[in-house]
Amino acid sequence: MARQATGAAQRVAVAAETLRDEKFNARRIELAEAALETLGELGFARTSLREIAQNSAFTHGVFHYYFSDKLDLICCCVRHYKAKCVTRYDEVVTTAQSRDELTEGFLAKLAATLENEARMHRLWYDLRSQAMFEPAFRKDVLEIDKSLEAMIWRIATRYAELGNKRPASSPAALYALFDGLFQSALLRHLADDKKAVPDLLDEVRRLLPTIC
Repeated sequence: MARQATGAAQRVAVAAETLRDEKFNARRIELAEAALETLGELGFARTSLREIAQNSAFTHGVFHYYFSDKLDLICCCVRHYKAKCVTRYDEVVTTAQSRDELTEGFLAKLAATLENEARMHRLWYDLRSQAMFEPAFRKDVLEIDKSLEAMIWRIATRYAELGNKRPASSPAALYALFDGLFQSALLRHLADDKKAVPDLLDEVRRLLPTIC
């Protein structure tokens, strides 16, 4: 009986700890979402926790309680945002019944994210550059890069499958190609180049049949 009581108490303690962790992580996500706007606008180097707090509904002390420092907050922000990004094209990949349908669905979402979420993508490239100098970023950046590589590979393999083919490139090479095109288009878009998005879409439309 005593052992049963002890076991029950331990299960309750574990459940309570799990609930605390879930609430703590949920609060971190809430704060990360509040910080994204400021980070996307100012970038890593020009943003402090105090400045993020001043541009949100939360106090500086709250941010310090949930994040050890600015690096911790930014990593959380980008992980959270990119976790949503990597599923952006999944519905198109799942539902497309032809190569043309997949191409047009993919390009529509590609144009929308470049036009509507440019500052968030800019923050990602800022963080990836900072990872060259800041070891604290490297693990997260490498993991995010692998998830984005897998996202592009899902598109490529489905496109190839619809044409009874196989991709002519490795996942890493294909991701590097599309990422380079996207980053270049992003910079042009941020510089108010009206042809940035149409040029990107035309380039991807030409490339897909040659590599898949």
